[in-house]
Amino acid sequence: MSLLCAVVIGKIEFLTDHNLSQWLEDAKKRHPSVNYFIKKTIITENLFGVDIMEEAIEIAKLRLFLALVAAASTVDELEPLPNIDFNILAGNSLIGLMHVDDREFEKRHPPQLFRKTYRQIVDEKNRLVKLYRGATNYAEDLRAMRDAISVHEKEAAATLNDILLSEFQHLGVKYEQATWDDWKNDKGRSVKRALRIDDIQALKPFHWGFEFDEIINERGGFDAIITNPPWEIFKPNAKEFFEEYSTLVSKKKMTIHEFEKEQAQLLKDEDIHKAWLNYLSGYHHVSAFYRSAPQYKNQISIINAKKAGTDINLYKLFTEQCFNLLRKGGYCGIVIPSGIYTDLGAKQLREMLFGEARVTGLFCFENRKEIFEGVHRSYKFLVLAFERGGVTKSFPAAFMRHDVAELERFPQEGAIPIAVDLIRRLSPDSLSVMEFKNPMDVSIAEKMLKFPLLGEEIPGKWNLRLTAEFHMTNDSHLFKTEPAKGRLLLYEGKMIWQFDHRYSEPRFWVDEKQGRKALLGRDEDKGQILDYQQYRVGFRSAGENTNERNFISAIIPKSNFCGNSIISSVGIHDSRLLLFLCASFNSLVLDYSLRLKISRNLNMFYIYQLPVPRLTESDAAFGPVVRRAVRLICTTPEFDDLAKEIGLKSHKAGATEAAERARLRAELDGLVAHLYGLTEEEFAYILTTFPLVAQSVKDAALNAYRDVEKGLIK
Repeated sequence: MSLLCAVVIGKIEFLTDHNLSQWLEDAKKRHPSVNYFIKKTIITENLFGVDIMEEAIEIAKLRLFLALVAAASTVDELEPLPNIDFNILAGNSLIGLMHVDDREFEKRHPPQLFRKTYRQIVDEKNRLVKLYRGATNYAEDLRAMRDAISVHEKEAAATLNDILLSEFQHLGVKYEQATWDDWKNDKGRSVKRALRIDDIQALKPFHWGFEFDEIINERGGFDAIITNPPWEIFKPNAKEFFEEYSTLVSKKKMTIHEFEKEQAQLLKDEDIHKAWLNYLSGYHHVSAFYRSAPQYKNQISIINAKKAGTDINLYKLFTEQCFNLLRKGGYCGIVIPSGIYTDLGAKQLREMLFGEARVTGLFCFENRKEIFEGVHRSYKFLVLAFERGGVTKSFPAAFMRHDVAELERFPQEGAIPIAVDLIRRLSPDSLSVMEFKNPMDVSIAEKMLKFPLLGEEIPGKWNLRLTAEFHMTNDSHLFKTEPAKGRLLLYEGKMIWQFDHRYSEPRFWVDEKQGRKALLGRDEDKGQILDYQQYRVGFRSAGENTNERNFISAIIPKSNFCGNSIISSVGIHDSRLLLFLCASFNSLVLDYSLRLKISRNLNMFYIYQLPVPRLTESDAAFGPVVRRAVRLICTTPEFDDLAKEIGLKSHKAGATEAAERARLRAELDGLVAHLYGLTEEEFAYILTTFPLVAQSVKDAALNAYRDVEKGLIK
């Protein structure tokens, strides 16, 4: 059995100590004819260290030896560590030739009288490696054998790198040398040039088709891959770079101003300045390769026939590379962030896993008990297991677990079967997997799906469109820090709470003329009414699903702009509909549904995939919701026009007393729960999923639900 264990040294115990041994034993039962060695934790035929430095090779060997020692109960049971110098290899596992074309190799390295063909080079290398693995000779003999193998590898490396260079060039990838603009005292425009062979060599490519020729080319790939890859975004990180040169930067707490001051001081050193530019130059051509290489075709998500922009994340690249390296029927177990099943940028990977593989388990942890040190306690990651080939119709899953011991009993205990068909109905655009905790979550989701998703265009019904108006970074030149004549307030997410548009004080204002010009773009300003001049429903775009509440919505008063931390409605001028949407968004039921989808931020695609009744004034359930929402919202003069449209004299008829507002909110939660046809048991369960919400609030909502059922609330 060929087992690839790609690990970041220091994290292997998580998998090996808790589920690897049993997993391998099960694999052995499935494939009794294969020959491999298992000793409690892990010894493999092919073990590969991912992007580790050469010195980490010795650490890997030591850890394997310690695993052998730990497996023995007596001295007699100890066995020597096999010769694994050519099992543990260092290199860039994301860049290199997956397969080697003999003709391409020999075109650049033509065989002659004393020059071997590619096949001869590989066969001889393979023969020597097998001899080395089985050798029991003295160290001097082993060293001579290692040297002979290295000669064959070096003989091939230059040609293999040259083939890889041509692949980069075929993709149109250029090298971009970073420059410095002395006038701006900042990075200047990069200088493009053609890639050279030394650029490829600097990447330390790992040529899978050569190093593991028999497995990749003859057997079609590995039988199993177990890995915990890096989780970082692939882009320059200034703090990470400069902390090598400054103890001040390496401190955990440092303001942006302090960092920029220290960076400017460090860049006065000529050597550091040169190293910084070289560091920046090392990213563009690699990023371009990741975005265009056929082996990473599932890194860019396609949403409504358009590419969705996203950062390059290493865990996503490794997930696809693992798929590439498996033979058909091969298994992968990988530890990665929860974004693989929620984030829009991982949508194509989910298509790959559901359509070209069989997902056999998805077990998600919240790092509350610091399973991984140095990772935030609210961070979520998972153990994903899949088999290459076939399709996934359903899979066992578990979410928000905290104890590693639970993984040993999964999926026999604690697993929720999730049907891919349900995922496609709940999230047709993003294929996001909802974090179902038990079968009742699945039942509630099916019940809510009786209503159309918000992103579904329905002729003859109202339809919702959303926008993020001004970008807080890209449009920051428009923002003023003081109010003045002709300036309108800029709303940010932290300024609103549920039914409250005055949750915190404003920081910025925008000149209305400049704001209009920016919003209109190339369109002529004919004095047309734009959305910022109307009432809008908006919600915060940020929030983790471990917060007290996630769906934070309010009505934005007329004549105000919004930053991108508030997502707002577009083109809806029906005040009653805005109130209905605001009340629905702030309901515990819809918040619960959203929390099952998101990990950190409320991308508008998640909102589009929420099932919401398309009620209007002609529906009996519409009026009771609107009448309560207007009293919660219209509490200041900015909403006098809205109040009058709904039938109130002015904002003075709004609810300002805490007790009255609490009653109205509880009644709205009860009304919305009945809109979805939830039973009391189902609504009571939903309330338990909000641990940070006061029990008195949840009790009031449940009592209101009962009063609606009795006809006491209308």
